[in-house]
Amino acid sequence: MRDTLARLEHTIAQRSNAAPDSSYVASLFAKGRGKIAQKVGEEATETIIAALSGDADHLTAEAADLLFHLMILLAEGGVAFDDVLAELDRREGVSGLVEKAARDNSGE
Repeated sequence: MRDTLARLEHTIAQRSNAAPDSSYVASLFAKGRGKIAQKVGEEATETIIAALSGDADHLTAEAADLLFHLMILLAEGGVAFDDVLAELDRREGVSGLVEKAARDNSGE
């Protein structure tokens, strides 16, 4: 699983500076963070709709689209996927309610 995400992260990095007419990833980078964030939102909505439909194949496809666009947004923001994984590791074993309360108290 991690290999797939690492390959995707590498591919996104390679294509981020390509000519916008040669790559979908490059075209999103050329449009900027706002457009990339919009795509993440669209894909999140489509993932929710797929989840509610009860169709596992549709949910799988939409979840893949969501992860793909999230990886593009992370790359555009200069955030390595390993940093996201490290944050998840940091939270492991901590109650979600406790972790959320700590974020709420810190002003986040």
